[in-house]
Amino acid sequence: MGFILELWTFLRIRKKFWLLPIIVMMAVFGGLIVLSQGSAVAPFLYTIF
Repeated sequence: MGFILELWTFLRIRKKFWLLPIIVMMAVFGGLIVLSQGSAVAPFLYTIF
C-alpha cells in the first residue's frame, strides 16, 4: 500500500497526471492476466478478446 501512496505523491507533486490512465490500464490488464491463469473465470475472459 505504501507504493501506491508514494506513486500518488509523485504524480501530484510532479504534475504527471497524464500517467494515471496508463498505470490504471496496466493494472487492469495485469489483473486479467492473473485471473486467466487457471481460474473458473478464464473462459469468460477469452470471449472478451
